[in-house]
Amino acid sequence: MPSAVDEKYAVKISDAGPSRKKLTFEVPAAVVTERLEQSFAMLMQDAELPGFRRGRAPRPLLEKRFGDRVRSETKQQLVAAAYSQAVEDHKLQVIGEPTSQSIGDVQVVSGKPLAFEIEVEVMPVFDLPSLEGIAIKKPVLEVGDDVVDKEIETLRINEGELESREKPEPGDYLTGHAMMKSDADGTAFYDLNGAVVQVPTPDKNGKGMILGIIVEDFAKQLGLPTPGETATIRTKGPENHEIEALRGTAVTITFRVDRCDRIIPATTEHLLSMFGIESADKLRQDVKARAQDQVRVRQQTVMRTQVAKHLVESTKLDLPERLTAQQAARTLERRRMELMYRGVSPQDIENHMAELREASNTIAQRELRMTFILNKAAEALKVGVNEGEVNAYIAQMAASQGARPEELRQQMIQNNQISGIVQTIREHKTLDAIVSKCTVTEMTPEEYNALVKSGSL
Repeated sequence: MPSAVDEKYAVKISDAGPSRKKLTFEVPAAVVTERLEQSFAMLMQDAELPGFRRGRAPRPLLEKRFGDRVRSETKQQLVAAAYSQAVEDHKLQVIGEPTSQSIGDVQVVSGKPLAFEIEVEVMPVFDLPSLEGIAIKKPVLEVGDDVVDKEIETLRINEGELESREKPEPGDYLTGHAMMKSDADGTAFYDLNGAVVQVPTPDKNGKGMILGIIVEDFAKQLGLPTPGETATIRTKGPENHEIEALRGTAVTITFRVDRCDRIIPATTEHLLSMFGIESADKLRQDVKARAQDQVRVRQQTVMRTQVAKHLVESTKLDLPERLTAQQAARTLERRRMELMYRGVSPQDIENHMAELREASNTIAQRELRMTFILNKAAEALKVGVNEGEVNAYIAQMAASQGARPEELRQQMIQNNQISGIVQTIREHKTLDAIVSKCTVTEMTPEEYNALVKSGSL
């Protein structure tokens, strides 16, 4: 005969906004009572109190000493079980952490039902537009001497040496201890030793980055602190930061400078020796070949971008009213993987991440909308990802970053970034599958540059 805990939990599901559901539960009194009795029975078996042998302490004494804890744990068990069963029974495609305004005040009482509400974000329901015959353009890009010169200069900087400086100048790097606290209640969002900031160069118009946040008047607030001095920067958290409590919050960042350095670019001779290349001409040939690989990636990225833009503009899709921390983090990780694959330098990647956090909510919603659309398109096109593709992607990223594939892979495993790579590969394959069905015409480099300048690409 089934016990009371085998009974179905009563749940009513209703809309609570775009892509959001409210789950109203009532756990039967019999289930509550039986689960409480089980919890207290286990406690009586294991509890040890002064003056009583193990398992011999009277229940009234145990309830007085441990009752609140037992009821709290029982409530958590009942809520978790009811929620999990509702998700499974009603096939809810949950995409965010559940929230509740009522659970904290609800008490578990023997002989009484347990009623509570949970709200959760779910996968939006929408129809895909046609994935065939989309009109796009392919840029005809060439690798000239100017591109090779720029790539070699980037190599020289990446492989350069740090020269210690007593006083910083624009472009120099400061390393030290950075702490970010809320002005309202003193909450510490970051407390980081070894934080690095760059003194803004004139072309930045005073804008700079610290702890992943863009500060418009950074140069003015930072000044030119020398080792041992502390700078104070006041700003507000970006509206789309992955830490929700930081969004729109007035914060104060203190930055104590430990050292000041300038990058002295490596010589061509040093690059030849480090890479085992016999001549400067051979270095230029190798750099050009790598740049040509990056051009092919850029061409593919441009076509993917046009397809993505078409899909977003052609799909009616209601999103949650507010971007959650989990969604913001997912969007940032998706963009990070994309930039690494394209060979963007680590410093430029971090700058781009900071700019994305500062982006308007419209842009953030667009990124999230694209994630949902590509996920559904991948299902429609039956796109999957295998381990070989993950390894090949990491190898391409390593080549673009000048790193060893095995070291980069291990680093990504430690940082829990492999799932982000899988998602990025799946999205790329989905876009490429759609590109293969597109109507493609070529565009000149001038047309391409004009589109980039206008922000269309």
